[in-house]
Amino acid sequence: MTGHSPDAPTPYGLRCEHLAEPLGIDEGSPLLSWRLASARRGDAPASCRVLVRDEAGLPVWDTGEIDAPDAAAVRYAGAPLRPRARYRWQVTVTAGDGASAEASSWFETGRLGAADWRASWIAHDPDDLDVIDAPEEGELALADHGLSPAVRLRRPFEAPAAPPVRARLYITARGLYEMRLNGRRVGDHELTPGWTDYRDRIDYQTHDVTELVVAGENVLAATLADGWWSGFVGFDPRRLGAHYGNHPQLLAELHIDHADGRHEVIATDTTWRTRRSPLRYADLLKGECLDLRRETPGWDRPSFADEDWAPARITGTDHHLLTASVAPPIRAVRELAPRAVTRVGADRHLVDFGQNFAGRVRLTVRDLAFGARVVIRHGEVLDEDGALYTDNLRTADATDVVIGGEDGGELVFEPRFTYHGFRYAEVVGLPALEAADITGVVLHNDTPWTGEFACSDPDLERLHANIGWGQRSNFLSVPTDCPQRDERLGWLADAQVFLPTACLNADVAAFFEGWLREVRGAQSPDGCFTNVAPRLAGVADQGAPGWGDAGVLLPWHLYRTYGDERFLERNFDAMCAWVDFVHRHNPDLVWRDRVGPHYADWLAPVPTPREVVAGAYFARSTDLTARAARVLGRDDAAARYEALAARVRETFTDRFVSPDGTIEGDTQTGYLLALAFGLLPDDLAARAAERLAALVEAAGPGPTTGFLGVGLLAPVLDECGRPDLAHALLRRTDAPSWLYPLRHGATTVWERWDGYTPERGFQAPAMNSFNHYALGSVGAWLYEGVAGLAQAPGSTGYRELLIRPRPGGLAWARAAYESVRGPVRVGWRRADGELRLEVSVPPSATATVHVPTGDPESVRESGSPVADAAGVTVLGTGPGTLRCRVVSGDYRFTADDPSGPVP
Repeated sequence: MTGHSPDAPTPYGLRCEHLAEPLGIDEGSPLLSWRLASARRGDAPASCRVLVRDEAGLPVWDTGEIDAPDAAAVRYAGAPLRPRARYRWQVTVTAGDGASAEASSWFETGRLGAADWRASWIAHDPDDLDVIDAPEEGELALADHGLSPAVRLRRPFEAPAAPPVRARLYITARGLYEMRLNGRRVGDHELTPGWTDYRDRIDYQTHDVTELVVAGENVLAATLADGWWSGFVGFDPRRLGAHYGNHPQLLAELHIDHADGRHEVIATDTTWRTRRSPLRYADLLKGECLDLRRETPGWDRPSFADEDWAPARITGTDHHLLTASVAPPIRAVRELAPRAVTRVGADRHLVDFGQNFAGRVRLTVRDLAFGARVVIRHGEVLDEDGALYTDNLRTADATDVVIGGEDGGELVFEPRFTYHGFRYAEVVGLPALEAADITGVVLHNDTPWTGEFACSDPDLERLHANIGWGQRSNFLSVPTDCPQRDERLGWLADAQVFLPTACLNADVAAFFEGWLREVRGAQSPDGCFTNVAPRLAGVADQGAPGWGDAGVLLPWHLYRTYGDERFLERNFDAMCAWVDFVHRHNPDLVWRDRVGPHYADWLAPVPTPREVVAGAYFARSTDLTARAARVLGRDDAAARYEALAARVRETFTDRFVSPDGTIEGDTQTGYLLALAFGLLPDDLAARAAERLAALVEAAGPGPTTGFLGVGLLAPVLDECGRPDLAHALLRRTDAPSWLYPLRHGATTVWERWDGYTPERGFQAPAMNSFNHYALGSVGAWLYEGVAGLAQAPGSTGYRELLIRPRPGGLAWARAAYESVRGPVRVGWRRADGELRLEVSVPPSATATVHVPTGDPESVRESGSPVADAAGVTVLGTGPGTLRCRVVSGDYRFTADDPSGPVP
């Protein structure tokens, strides 16, 4: 609900804890934020006011008028929030002339602590699950070996004739759950409760089920599967699965407020009854097998006879690890129709969805005979014979099966407790398959998409799309490295190099807030971050340079992007502990000891010396920790880490940099790290920049970097005055390049520059993902460099923008970004010897605009000389550009088209 005066900046996009209308939060002092829009130049709020009311409409907190022209958020500081309560809040923004606008929203608290939980952890009898039936098909016993059936649990209860005032289900699992109430699915979350280190934290979810409760008998009915808790995870052959437990468990409370004032709680306990489900197994890596011969129709509805079901067993009564989910849930966010369905055998079909993605298929099957089976195998690519290629999946079977039961009519098979990374699906067991009978269902955390990019080069638009699909495919509960093979782990380095791109593509604040809890939880008592989070035994626990450093780099970039100091507050001690850990073991300031597996610049065509990589990241983490301390007002710590950072930089220069600016190893990544992290004095930086450019040119021009260097290539070349080289790298089509995979049909970013070549075929199956976002970290420069939409250095929350397009050889480009302050838009076009630049700056923000032109005198804004334009202050000129500062509003610049390279 929004009210506004046409003469006031209008609040919209209200968020609580970076979420829209969250249902069930545990934060006692939640962050309430909003964005602003206005059509007037120079519009900025003079003040704002936030009012929070309880369910009775009574005020519980009123900020009063806050004189804060750039305010876009406040932290709740009113009376203690009550558990299981809904609060409505309103923000009013007032302009300098007294005109005001307002908007409202709501949030609801969850359990707010462990003390009031009544539910017990319950499970099916694990001894029953260990019984292996005599196989009905010879191969079935082998296929099921090591896999457990999913289980079902149910609990009837009575409700009065009068509809409830409110009903909330608070639920979680060790494993995965899907809950139904009276035969209807509760909520739309997938793969819940997601993956956390269950030894440290278990997320619970809150669902509004008021409309699902009926008069008379009701039934709560849950299906439980292994998931990350007890299923196969990772790739360690010594410990393939059951990393946390051996069988899944459920914990739930249904709270009902009745019309007569009664409050009723139905909790998990021994009154629940349980039985094996028709899902013979349901595993994230192996797949799902639905055996309809074991189906019990009506099990999730009233009037079902469950006398032969066993009582649930209580496995625990602990609640101290329960926390409300803070990230957007995984949802089925999109459906893909097949691009092609090809018969490749009598009962075998190959389905091409035209897009590599993470998710599952929905398959309609008709007249499936009793005991007959349909098998669906998944793969990213086809081999040279046109068959499904699965070698790179390693031990992930990625195979779903449905077996016919008594009812041979039409059925719809859609797995619920697994997901796959694939473009192609091979369906075996159907004599005919129509395109209308199969659909690809895309799964990922439902992070709101915030960025748009387009340009005159279709290849760069496809690259941007591929980068976005890589992000969607790998943001599933944690930021995974790839969605297809037996890994899918939360690798820290992949996430930190890709984060700048991820933040421009989508609002990932809440998603990373959740995952950073895992990063902190995985840190060892002596301060060492890990390589993956959640922590997983057998996966090189000790953080490598660039990997462990993500525990510092991630909070800093999230703070800069979203302006929320709590990213620093909550992680500061962990950041300090990491820097102290590295320093303690390397007192000479050359990071040689306790480097973990030291992946260096992973998968780089030209390797960079390990000590160079380590030294650069040691300096970077120390510097950012010092900056975080300054932001938080911890001046003593800031001074200590500033001094340490200066010494580490000096040591880096003394140890690895020659007097002529050559960095040991003489690699692109070595220069990129040194220049991007500010490790060199000015004279050596200039020489290093020249050498970097020479190396890029000598390579084709082309990249020779791996995971750690690739995201720095374009922005560092740009800052060194060589955007022409950055554009040349973007347009390169030979391997290694970003466009090479496009020439071979890629719809996502590959893990390797040369994942497939016509000369050598597929690279090593042990490490060859075709959906892996690390090399897609160039995506940030498409926004910030090509289109010119960036945040100014030193700014947070997009308070100060830097608009500096690099047209290169393009005819036009545009980008839009939904910042925490409001919409930012940039678009430019070359036509008829003129460059036209359009810029939109949200209220309470300002921007420095670089207008590319060879003739600064030609610059106009909305037809007037730029010096006379309202809201514009000319700052000066430089080679090929005019610089000006603008206040909020929309601007239309024109200028003579620049000639030659544009800085």
